[in-house]
Parts: sequence; structure tokens; C-alpha cells
Amino acid sequence: MRILVFSDSHGDFTKMDKAVRMHKSAEVIIFCGDGESDIEYIKRKYPDKMYICVRGNNDWASSFNSTETVTLENKRIFITHGHRYSVKAGLYTLVCAAREQKADIVVFGHTHVPCTEYDDGLYILNPGSCHGYCSTFGYIDITDKGIMINTVKI
Repeated sequence: MRILVFSDSHGDFTKMDKAVRMHKSAEVIIFCGDGESDIEYIKRKYPDKMYICVRGNNDWASSFNSTETVTLENKRIFITHGHRYSVKAGLYTLVCAAREQKADIVVFGHTHVPCTEYDDGLYILNPGSCHGYCSTFGYIDITDKGIMINTVKI
């Protein structure tokens, strides 16, 4: 299963659209906040995908939750924007929250800096910002052989 991960689009839905077109076989799209209207546009354009979305610190009056925990292909994924876990100061609080949720994977945004890490059984992914000249997104592949996470420049 391929999962696309976006965050911090800040009004630039065109980069998300391009990434989805590049990865048509992706079944799930995770949005880590700061661009609720952008992901709503993508949902309307690609209604065949499964969407999991959380609100960011700039998603005023959002109907999305601030965190979500889902199980896909028998892997638990903890999803948040990151601002409530002080991710700009480090990942310790976020990793602790993910471990409390018994997550295999944690995805977050907020910093606009792509990040892929592995910490004692926990895959950590920040797709960066899907906005502007250096736009990035992430993906997660869950297969019988394991988990792979990566970030890609658009």
C-alpha cells in the first residue's frame, strides 16, 4: 500500500495535485494540516482515495481533529500537525505521544523541513511543506517485507 503524506500547503493545492497525479496508484492520502481548503479541493478531485486529515495551527475553525491514530495494513499511524508537541524544538514529546498510541509510524508537519528517521521501532516522517519553490511531500509504503518512508521534492 502506498500512502501519500502532505503538510503545510498554505493555499498551494497545485503541488499536491501534481504529486497525486505522479502517484495515481496511492490508495491513501494523509494531510498533516495548514491548508484545509487545499486538501478539500484534492478530495473533490480524487474522490476514490481514502483521506486522513488533521488540523494545523493555521487552520482556523477547522472541523478536523488535532490528532488521528489509524491502522492501515496492520500498522498503527499517529498523525498530527506537530505544533502541540513543540516539534520545532525537537521530537522527544512527539515520539513519546506516538509511543503512547503504540504507533509504528508517526507523521507530522509544522516545521516545513522534510524529515525521515527511525527510532527503535518507530518510523518518523515529516513531509516538509507542499508550498512554494522547494515543495516536498512524503510517502509511506507498507508491504509484506516492511515499511519504507521517503520524502520527495516536487
